[in-house]
Amino acid sequence: MIAGPGGRRIALGFNLAVRMAYFTSSFQRGGLLVLLFPFGLSLAAQDATQLLASGDSLMALNKPQRALEKFEAALKQEQSPRTYLARARAFQKLQRMDRFLLDVEKVLRMDSLSAEAHFLRAQYAAKANDAERVELHASHAIRLGSDGDMRREARLMRGMARAELNEAAGAIEDLEAVMAAGHEEIEVLKAAARMYDAAGRHADALDLLERLCDLEPGQMGHWVNRAFELTQLGRFDEAMPMIEKALEYDPDEPVALSNRAYIRYKTGKRQEARTDVERSLRSFPMNPYALRTRALIRIDDGDRKRACEDLSLARAIGGVAEVEQLVQEHCSGR
Repeated sequence: MIAGPGGRRIALGFNLAVRMAYFTSSFQRGGLLVLLFPFGLSLAAQDATQLLASGDSLMALNKPQRALEKFEAALKQEQSPRTYLARARAFQKLQRMDRFLLDVEKVLRMDSLSAEAHFLRAQYAAKANDAERVELHASHAIRLGSDGDMRREARLMRGMARAELNEAAGAIEDLEAVMAAGHEEIEVLKAAARMYDAAGRHADALDLLERLCDLEPGQMGHWVNRAFELTQLGRFDEAMPMIEKALEYDPDEPVALSNRAYIRYKTGKRQEARTDVERSLRSFPMNPYALRTRALIRIDDGDRKRACEDLSLARAIGGVAEVEQLVQEHCSGR
């Protein structure tokens, strides 16, 4: 049976009833133990609360080892979700992740509805690059939590995990929410741009890539991706300077060469396109976009056989929506 807030209330009521029965029978026998037993438990809870507060203060002062001593002492007084969570936070700060995970998992067994425990479990999963568990536990933290900051951080983790899992719709929903709340870190912008592209929202992806180029002008990938989104929007003349900028950093970068080949093909520069796409495929022979572009050039040359070989390979690799239409148009009779 999974314990939860309801379960704890039932258990508390039962314990209270037992104590009242004990009080009655003991009172008839003199009652001294009755007065001391609940009072002793209350003192222990007070001691644990004071120890936790002291530990939290030490954590705020970036003294996790001393805080850990306070939390260990609190656990001797009270074994509860709050004391295990406090110790888990200290272990996390000390990078003792094995002990951190043991405490978090223990809390989840004690109280499966603990928002903080789910949040910490999601953090551990993120550190382990386990996107599926990040999504699971971050979702629980969002649903169960009342702390606004924690829920925003959980949503950020979930959005990044969904982007890693290529769940474009869910990732966009989460990432848009956290960006609106002020999270505009480089990795968030990159993930959101990638998800916009996957969803076919090329104008939105372009907006973010323009910002990324301003923030990190030395990152060639931003210029390549910016050019790609411009080509998806049919803005080839604007895309060319972006690709040329990327190739300034690496003249032989195969993805940039593939993109420039496509731009040159679409603007009527077929011979230059042929040169670029062959250079690209020598370095990256499994690039479906380059194969698509070479197939277009070969179709124009009348070399349908080799064009269809390129298209068949591009279709097997996947990722280029135009390929299926080209196969149906030019290769269906083969």
